[in-house]
Amino acid sequence: MSDRSARLTQEALRMMKPVPYRRPRDAATLILLDRSGATAKVLLGRRHAGHSFMPGVFVFPGGSVDAGDRLMAAHGTLDPDCSRRLAEQVVRPSATRARALALAAIRETFEETGLFIAAPADGPVAAPSPAWAAFAERALVPTLAPLRFVARAITPPGRNKRFDTRFFVAEASAVVDRIDGVIGPDAELVELDWVPIDQTADLNMAVITRIVLEEIADQAAAGFSAATPVPLYRFRNKVFMRTALV
Repeated sequence: MSDRSARLTQEALRMMKPVPYRRPRDAATLILLDRSGATAKVLLGRRHAGHSFMPGVFVFPGGSVDAGDRLMAAHGTLDPDCSRRLAEQVVRPSATRARALALAAIRETFEETGLFIAAPADGPVAAPSPAWAAFAERALVPTLAPLRFVARAITPPGRNKRFDTRFFVAEASAVVDRIDGVIGPDAELVELDWVPIDQTADLNMAVITRIVLEEIADQAAAGFSAATPVPLYRFRNKVFMRTALV
């Protein structure tokens, strides 16, 4: 067992509770990187201490896929390698599902940070749900090309909430607009910071967040090559297994 899998296993066993089995929900996270300076920085938000799920910890923006994510118009397409890996180890894979995962990451990033990963629309934009209304009002459509699929992790059984989370990465330059007032003492994220990756060790965060940061550092060092497999972490026989989506 790798060191990363062992750390995840220890946390999973520590937090496991006798709760009914819950099927993991499709979810997506977007990790924004700023590599314009000498040290790469990552955008992290600290969750409100009053939340029942992961209170007070530093996270990447993200959440569950909504029905509107399957219907929202988008600019460009996902990289073919990205789409192919999103379809691996999935029951009933489809291009629509892969696209919805990427759009969920963009939408959740906007909802939690006020940042738009988007491009100007060619004409009027129809919002399939209220969550996409801000894009439509600005004549923006989410843009898929900047996203890279870099990791996947499935919450183990024994949790009140379980997610099958796909982690995407995009460069900070993909942000084209923002609205203020999203972060604050009564918001989902009470703090939002660009943190140097080499200074995240002392932050309060879940083990999977820390491990994905390590995976990103490895992939960045390899230039985010399309040939690099995507790690999948999942819990089997009371052990977290790391397999590769190639």
